[in-house]
Amino acid sequence: MMVSIIRSSLSFITGTAFGVYIAQNYKVPNVKTLASMALSMASQIEQAYRKPKPKNRDDDS
Repeated sequence: MMVSIIRSSLSFITGTAFGVYIAQNYKVPNVKTLASMALSMASQIEQAYRKPKPKNRDDDS
């Protein structure tokens, strides 16, 4: 039980330290900004290729 906790916390600490090192020494893109931009582009594409709404034929009577 105790060994499992030590192993999991050691891997967590190692991963955190590695992430901090990468973030400080390399140009890492901001994922939140990229996701927002992708969602905006998807919305624009959806609007451009959306089928037109059918015209209401009740007005002809």
